[in-house]
Amino acid sequence: MTDLRVIAGLLRNANKFIVAGHVMPDGDCVGSVKALGLALTRMGKDVTVALPDPVPEIFNFLPGVNEFVIGREAFEGQYDFMVALDCSVPERLGPLQALLGRPLTTVNIDHHVGSCEFAHYNYISPSHAATAEIVQDLIGFLEIEITSEIATCLYTGIATDTGSFQYENTTPETHRRAASLMEQGASPVWINLMINEQKPLINLLVLESALKTLKLSPCGRVAWVSVQRDTLDRLNAGDENTDGLIGYIRSIRGVEVALFFHEISPGLYRVGFRSKEIADVNRLASLFGGGGHVRAAGCVVSGNLESLQERIVSEALKQIEETERGLQAQYERHSQCAEAARDDLS
Repeated sequence: MTDLRVIAGLLRNANKFIVAGHVMPDGDCVGSVKALGLALTRMGKDVTVALPDPVPEIFNFLPGVNEFVIGREAFEGQYDFMVALDCSVPERLGPLQALLGRPLTTVNIDHHVGSCEFAHYNYISPSHAATAEIVQDLIGFLEIEITSEIATCLYTGIATDTGSFQYENTTPETHRRAASLMEQGASPVWINLMINEQKPLINLLVLESALKTLKLSPCGRVAWVSVQRDTLDRLNAGDENTDGLIGYIRSIRGVEVALFFHEISPGLYRVGFRSKEIADVNRLASLFGGGGHVRAAGCVVSGNLESLQERIVSEALKQIEETERGLQAQYERHSQCAEAARDDLS
């Protein structure tokens, strides 16, 4: 893995940049790409910020969000340096993946477990809660002042990837970083309002349709819902209007793994995985060609919906059972050791 200071040196010496994120961009993606773009612009660089898909409406409050170049529009520019952010594999760049074949220097910065080192220089750190945290460090090495605009973008990235600081990846360091960004001008109250309390009505209508498909395993440990393409078309909704839906399923008492089957084209499904305490959904998603984090992951699969659900739910139940069995064995070993220690003392 390339040292982040080395990457900072590479950025200082380049001039024409494209900073790119992943398909179906989330807050960490949009915030990280825009923050680094703003920082490089302050250095006097020629910067294009690009995404494979449009910015979700929920992030329209971010500064300069209308400056993103979307999809193949990015092919019109000439660049000598490309930075890919929050992309675990090159396929996550969507059509922007074609830019990797151009004669330019490429850097890949990500925080996902099992990310692929597909660029000339790669910095992958799963210990960071969000790619925005790495970009925060990188901007520090570039010795660029973090303005209120940059701080807003970075705080948004950290807040969304930690579930507003509720997920397991939230650490004391995460809170220290957030506090620093607040001191630099980010407003957590306003950002939380924009992200969590200003959702379009259409999101609730999509949620209503999804909840009608809700199913639970007999043991109540796995729950899943689905949204078909024709449902989104009927409601005149977009993919972004499904954001946050899986959180409602995860919140059901007793559920350890929540699954969301989202049809992105006929017979092709994006599956979201979330867990609460014990299941490693990154490992679970990897069985189906995906990945992500221990508590949040995803994959794209094709086939008949019922068959896909049966296979994935079966694997989820198997992992929960194996994990619980392992935890029980560990507890029994600890109990035996404690009992032996008491016997020795007596």
